[in-house]
Amino acid sequence: MQLNAPSIRQGMILEIDNGLWKVMKTHHVTPGKGVACMQVEIRNIETGTKSNKRFNSTERVERVVLNQRNMQFLYQDGDDYHFMNTETFDQIALKADMLENVIPYLLPEMMVVVEFHEERPLNVQLPQSVELVVTECDAAIKGQTATGSFKPGKLETGAPIMVPPYLEAGTKVRVNTETGEYIERA
Repeated sequence: MQLNAPSIRQGMILEIDNGLWKVMKTHHVTPGKGVACMQVEIRNIETGTKSNKRFNSTERVERVVLNQRNMQFLYQDGDDYHFMNTETFDQIALKADMLENVIPYLLPEMMVVVEFHEERPLNVQLPQSVELVVTECDAAIKGQTATGSFKPGKLETGAPIMVPPYLEAGTKVRVNTETGEYIERA
């Protein structure tokens, strides 16, 4: 399936030079002069090598069509993350390097979408937002209201997050899984 370069998103699988590449990061660049482009950090699925590639905004890239299956995250065992198909009860294990952007928001029993290419698991998609508990953050200052300032905190998965100053440890919050940003209290 062909798509325009500005449509490239983190987590997509692209076919470039007869290889499968996972998009790790994207950055849309609009220079003062010249053509806008997409700066993309990609990782080869076969070899694990990372590369940076730049696509003009008019360029078209080949997105690999993947089969999606709803699966439940079961547990982590060292470097392996185990998932189960809730319909057939088949289990698969994926290595941590395949799940770089997913691990900070993954909890046991969470439902995710695992994408397969010819029966080979390649990618895990989280919901747009997840609810996690803030386990650590500085104490709230009396009289401080919701302003543009944020303070550092830590989620139950160990991931860092910036939270509003009035939030306390133990509060359940909704987090955007694409950007890692605080959305609201849950």
